[in-house]
Amino acid sequence: MEFLPINTIFIAILILIFLASAIKVIPEYERAVVFRLGRVIGAKGPGLIIVIPIIDRIVRVSLRTVTLDVPTQDVITKDNVSVQVDAVVYFRVVDPVKAIVEVEDYLYATSQIAQTTLRSVCGEAELDELLSQREKINMKLQEIIDRQTDPWGVKVIAVELKKIDLPEELRKAIARQAEAERERRAKIISAEAEYQAAQKLLEAARILAQEPIAIQLRYLETLHTIGLHNAKTVIFPFPLELVEFMKRKGETG
Repeated sequence: MEFLPINTIFIAILILIFLASAIKVIPEYERAVVFRLGRVIGAKGPGLIIVIPIIDRIVRVSLRTVTLDVPTQDVITKDNVSVQVDAVVYFRVVDPVKAIVEVEDYLYATSQIAQTTLRSVCGEAELDELLSQREKINMKLQEIIDRQTDPWGVKVIAVELKKIDLPEELRKAIARQAEAERERRAKIISAEAEYQAAQKLLEAARILAQEPIAIQLRYLETLHTIGLHNAKTVIFPFPLELVEFMKRKGETG
């Protein structure tokens, strides 16, 4: 039985080690930025790539959307109200080479940009605008952050304000204001209903005044309605003409 020479075995082992070091598998959601002797030669992947051991170095960059929580920031609004605001930023890397070469840590850098921008934008808005126009504030934050991170190959997809904490005294004042506003609307609605009812009664009185027989019809309709129920009260019609006659008689007498 013949054995392979030691040199051949050694070379085979070296080839296996070389292949193991040279062959890399990059997932679909990643790219490999390749540095050759310190100089970037581009981003490779996904799939199977081959690099030169010792000479080449790769840095993996994820292309998936990153959800970044912006810590709570103390903000003084334009109308001098102290509030605490936090937000969430959605972004992803669109240029892996820039994300590695142009900035030391794009995740940390994006977080810091988001914090400073959040304080700046919220500080330029009044409290009412901050509470009622969140969509406008969100779009402004996204535009500013995206413009600042664009040189790093980072694309900001969306920015959303999560929570705005108000001082307790201000919360109570807003609650009292909202309650007063509800009472005001209720009184206006009630007054409007009274006004409409008065208008209808006035129109009905004018119609009855023009047609005296209409009063008799309404009188008889009322008697009919009462008679439908099993009431013990006996009602006798009293002629309205007799009332008028007696009234005139009293005035002349």
